[in-house]
Amino acid sequence: MAELDQLLLDPTRLAIVSLLTAAEWAEFGFVRDSVGLSDSALSKQVTTLTKSDYVEVRKGYVNKRPRTWLNLTGSGRAALSGHISALQAIAEKARAHGAERSLG
Repeated sequence: MAELDQLLLDPTRLAIVSLLTAAEWAEFGFVRDSVGLSDSALSKQVTTLTKSDYVEVRKGYVNKRPRTWLNLTGSGRAALSGHISALQAIAEKARAHGAERSLG
């Protein structure tokens, strides 16, 4: 059985990683607005996720304006997949336990 990922127990980090599954590279501002964080709050969470190799950061320019893009790594995808599997197992166990109690 998969285990819950301690890093992804934080709802903000879970939201960031979940959002990044749908994109190859997502612009920092898009992630910030989608998750509803300030620049500094998102930066702090991205630093945490980067240190664990869940997210990679790329910096560059668009029309001479600095931009930052975020990408979910293979490790991040695997961690999210395992975390979701663990959540599903917990929910299934609770459903089964509830069904047993209603029959008894």
